[in-house]
Amino acid sequence: MDTQKNTTITLEDIQNSTRGKAAMDLFMEGYNCSQAVTLAFSDLFNMDRQMLLRMSSSFGGGMGRLREVCGTVSGMFIVIGFLYGYDDPKAFEEKAAHYSRIQELARRFKECQGSIVCREILGLDYKPDSPVPEKRSEEYYKKRPCPQLAGLAAVILEQYLEELKREEEAEHV
Repeated sequence: MDTQKNTTITLEDIQNSTRGKAAMDLFMEGYNCSQAVTLAFSDLFNMDRQMLLRMSSSFGGGMGRLREVCGTVSGMFIVIGFLYGYDDPKAFEEKAAHYSRIQELARRFKECQGSIVCREILGLDYKPDSPVPEKRSEEYYKKRPCPQLAGLAAVILEQYLEELKREEEAEHV
């Protein structure tokens, strides 16, 4: 895998991507950032929508509004775990391969955004935020890039999954 690939992604790229646009739209419907990205890929795995929403619900706002790892990044990690994760605690090679995928996705997001940390992206102080989410209003959306971040994460993941698929197909030739 080419880990030095330029991952510059524009708003136009996001809006032209089915999954990127879906993630943005889901955020605008009121789902948190992690849920929006996770749901944009829900057709790729067999899981009840309500269970998927509950599983990803804790990661919004940088993990429960702690403003740690961006929820959109966590959403990418949830999806890649469903698709390529490991389940054998002794599967050292599978675990290493999975962590390599996680680090690559984080690198690509950071290359585009400068950080994977919610508070750094949003320019907030180093402290947990109130656990009470802000009301979604026009003013909220003016000061938060979260819909675009959800779209960005979805496009990064979409591109990465396409690369993995091409690699798997090349291995079977």
